[in-house]
Amino acid sequence: MLIVVTYDVNTESKAGQRRLRRVARVCENHGQRVQFSVFECLVDAAEWVPLKAKLIKEIDPEHDSLRFYFLGNNWHNRLEHFGAKPSDDPEGPLVI
Repeated sequence: MLIVVTYDVNTESKAGQRRLRRVARVCENHGQRVQFSVFECLVDAAEWVPLKAKLIKEIDPEHDSLRFYFLGNNWHNRLEHFGAKPSDDPEGPLVI
């Protein structure tokens, strides 16, 4: 299933800047960045549970937020892109 992960981490402090880097790193390990704080993650149910737990563990809920959008398995019909930076195929190879 394709899940879009978005986050907003308060970076006014050094601790916030560290949280931002850690959240981004977790997302980079599970999907592709499509905008600065937006990732598309193609995962199955077994992968999703620990990914969500890791992300929730990294944020400070008093200052930060996470949003998850579930596009499911038929995401091909629910995704349109216009403009610069065309997205890669989430089912294709992940090149780092």
